[in-house]
Amino acid sequence: MLSRCFPLGSGSRMLENQEEELTTVRVQDPRVQNEGSWNSYVDYKIFLHTNSKAFTAKTSCVRRRYREFVWLRRQLQKNAGLVPVPELPGKSTFFVGSTDEFVEKRRQGLQQFLEKVVQNVVLLSDSRLHLFLQSQLSVPEIEACVQGQGSRTVTDAILHYAMSNCGWAQEEQSRPALLPGDPRPGCAGPGNPQGLSCLQTFPHWSDFGMDDAHSDSPEEPAEPPGGQREPQ
Repeated sequence: MLSRCFPLGSGSRMLENQEEELTTVRVQDPRVQNEGSWNSYVDYKIFLHTNSKAFTAKTSCVRRRYREFVWLRRQLQKNAGLVPVPELPGKSTFFVGSTDEFVEKRRQGLQQFLEKVVQNVVLLSDSRLHLFLQSQLSVPEIEACVQGQGSRTVTDAILHYAMSNCGWAQEEQSRPALLPGDPRPGCAGPGNPQGLSCLQTFPHWSDFGMDDAHSDSPEEPAEPPGGQREPQ
């Protein structure tokens, strides 16, 4: 009988490979919310799948708008100290091109931002990041939860959303292409409880950095007219 010999240490290397932690995050499916009104805006679906022990839920799907990303980066920078935080795609005072081109460029930039953030151990320790990615709490609700002023702990808030957000996973399955104007199913989000609507009309200027008259957070003052860029 022939015996097989394995290199010394190969078993430990196999074990290490099996325990490798992977996190996939995708920013996709831009949609216009409050379509046709003066305060319409574009938000994006954030899909996350991971086997990392750093996350409470291993799979999640939320919708966030650009302004919430700006708030998140600001909070991460406050708590990260000297650790650099990845940049967001900048606001554009004047954009030459189609709406779809602008939104796609921003979507790519937001995904690159999150891909870098979730690979940073220091940034992963911030509870605001986890609530941003794995719950649909608003910015004030995230702040209240982190400060212990909410009705749930951070972990409970994430688990509650994970258990109540039924049906969204179907969107990750392959489906035929839809014609313009066809409703598309998706994970729920602000102003979009059934996940319906698609990017058909020109978004409000607020999501192009032209007008941010309303702030999502007391710490985020409204921008003056003229589309001033987010301070670095």
